[in-house]
Formats: sequence, structure tokens, C-alpha cells
Amino acid sequence: MDEISLPAQFAALALLLVCSGFFSMSETAMMASNRIRLRHMAQAGHRGARLAVTLLGKTDQLLGVILLGNTLINSIAAMLTGHIALQVFSQEKWALEAGAVFVTLCLLIFSEITPKVAGATYPDWLAVRIVYILTPLLRVTYPIVWLVNLIVQPLLRLLNLQPKDGYESSQLSPEELRAVVLESGRFIPKQHRSILLNLFELEQLTVADIMVPRGEIEAIDIAAPIESTKAQLATSFHTRVVVFENDPANIVGVLHQRQLLAQAFGGEIDHAALRERMSEPYFIPAATPIYTQLQFFRENRQRMGLVVDEYGEIEGLLTLEDIIEELVGKFTTRQSDVSRKLSWSEDGVVLVDGAASLRVLNRMLKLDFPLDGPRTLNGLIIEHLQDIPEVGVGLKVSGVAMEIVQTQDRKIKMVRLHQPTGE
Repeated sequence: MDEISLPAQFAALALLLVCSGFFSMSETAMMASNRIRLRHMAQAGHRGARLAVTLLGKTDQLLGVILLGNTLINSIAAMLTGHIALQVFSQEKWALEAGAVFVTLCLLIFSEITPKVAGATYPDWLAVRIVYILTPLLRVTYPIVWLVNLIVQPLLRLLNLQPKDGYESSQLSPEELRAVVLESGRFIPKQHRSILLNLFELEQLTVADIMVPRGEIEAIDIAAPIESTKAQLATSFHTRVVVFENDPANIVGVLHQRQLLAQAFGGEIDHAALRERMSEPYFIPAATPIYTQLQFFRENRQRMGLVVDEYGEIEGLLTLEDIIEELVGKFTTRQSDVSRKLSWSEDGVVLVDGAASLRVLNRMLKLDFPLDGPRTLNGLIIEHLQDIPEVGVGLKVSGVAMEIVQTQDRKIKMVRLHQPTGE
């Protein structure tokens, strides 16, 4: 090496620093690249993305070739720097120390920090390009990389650190997918983003969470006088009406009003016609998950079902439209809709229907009502007081002060909530 001129040695050192920086940048870019995006590009026919996906599927080999090259080059750079230092500073005692400081600074600046920042800033752009160099390098150095990994694997097993497959490690959990949707920005329209977020929420919901409560089900009594039944049907907002006999708990069928149109125009509606047009009621266990019930609706060709508890008692009613509305948002204007847009007034109060869902209140008003018990505000208050309160009664539940404004038929109709102060 003494025969090589000093400028040539400095040039060789600079080249080694550049190569070391390339390996450092490659490691950061490959590990920080968006694997989902790379797979999408690979499926679209991008050759660089296909090579990147292949290398990322063999993480041990990828890191092996990168670290092999980086370590080898850094060792040669350190040795060359020591030789240069001896030539420049002759036989000074501090020559090697000065060389060590110099090469450390050079490696830190030019081979570590700068290239790694670049790799972390543009990982996807770099990943599909540097693979054209890494792939042939891996083929050339494969025997060495294989031998090194042959020693590494037992050590990892000894430490109980089994490496995961590259594909499996890139899978996203539901929480991570939710974060991706929230951070999608302009790439996904706000309305579409809302639907996707609702999909994640549906995974934890049961039919009891979105059903129409039993007290709000519109039903007709097949044993009532025909004239009162006709009047009730004429003013009904629904195409399907629940039918009971004498006792509201005694459900005998479901009536599809469209099937009565011809007889209605002919004035021939009577109890016999109603019974003839009734269909068998469809019952749903209250604990059925929403996704499962959606599948059941399709398999059984149903659009509406009566929700029952473990004892077979009617708890509420669920329609296909209720599930769709939970996904895409409200698109009907039924009078019983308690999921209207709620917000705190300037005074920090809001007037809420007692039938409002606790889940909806938590979401719209940023509250923290418990969801493992009653599902409505009315049920929560009654459970808390162990009694049906009178108008004017005040209480505090889960840090939320509230006042009973109106009660009717043993139910709380309106409640005034006060915004928590955060104390």
C-alpha cells in the first residue's frame, strides 16, 4: 500500500465511505418501505417492486448481505485510515488515535446519519431502485450469507427469538388499519373514510346495540276491532308491521302492508285477510354479532327480525336498514330516531332523549358512559337510582351531571346533560 499515492488512498477512502453509506441507506429504506404499497406495485407489474417484495420476504438474507457489505467496508476503511494517518503524521504517538477519530466522524456523518435520514425520508422511492444492486449482490455472496445465518439461527432459537416471515410481519392489525384510514387525508374522501371507520366499530357490536327498543316497536293487535286496526295501518310509516294478539309479548306474525293494497282499495280488509297475509316472525338472539346477523338475513331472505333475550322475551326489533344505517349513516327521518346530531351548547349543556343509545352519546359528546350494562340513557339512570325518578331530580353518572326534564309512562323522556369539567 506504500506504493499507492496519498491522493489515491484518500480517493479509495472516499469510495469506501460512499459504499458504506449505500448499505446504510439500503437497510433503512428497505425496512421503512411501505410493504403494502410495494405489493400493490408488484401486482401492477413494477419489476423493482417485485424484487423488493421478494427480498423483504427473506429478511434474514437481506440483512445478511447489507450488514456483510457494511461491516467489511467499514473494517477496510478503518484500516486504510490508520495507514494514511501513519503516512501523514509519520511516527507520532497520537497518529493512530487521530486516524480513529477521523474515520469515526467520517463514518458517522457520511456513512450513517446522512444516508439513513435519506433512506427514512424516501423509503419507497429508494427501495424499488436499490434492489437492482442488492439482488445480484445477494446472489454473489449467498454462500457467505448462508453460512452466517446458519450460525445466527441457533443463537436466535437459544434466546427464544424466532424471526417472523417477512409477509406475516407486514400484516396490519385492526387498530393499525384504523390508524391508516384516519391518516389517509386527501386520498380517501371524508364520507368514505367515515364508512370504513364504521366497519371497524361493527366488529364489536351485537344486534342489541342497534335494535329499536321494545317500547318503540309499532305493532297492531289482531284481536282489536278492525276499524281501529285500519286506522293504525293507514297512519303507519312502516311497510312491515309487527302483529300481536291481546298481549304485546304474544307476537303472532309480521304484516307486509304492500300485500294489502289491492284489498284496501276494494275495502275488503278484515281479520281473516290480515291473518292470511301475515308471515311467520323471525327471531334473533340479542347477543348475535352484527356481521353474523347480516349473513343470516341474506341466507334466510329476511329483512326484519325480533330480538329476544336468553329467556325468549322480546327486547326489540332489528331491520336490514338499521344495519345499513349503522354503516353509512342515517338516511331516514323516523320520529323515533334518537341518533340525531348532538353537540354541547355554549353553556355546556345538551338536551337528550332518554331513549338515546349510550354508545351514540359517547361518540357524539365525547363521554365515557359504561357500555357493559344498560344500552340507553333511560336504562342507565334507572339502574343508577334503582327507581324511576321524578322530574327535576339531579344525579351524576360517570362524571356527567344530569337533570331529569320529562318522564312519561314509567320512562324518562328527556334529560339535560352538563358537560364534564375534566376535574
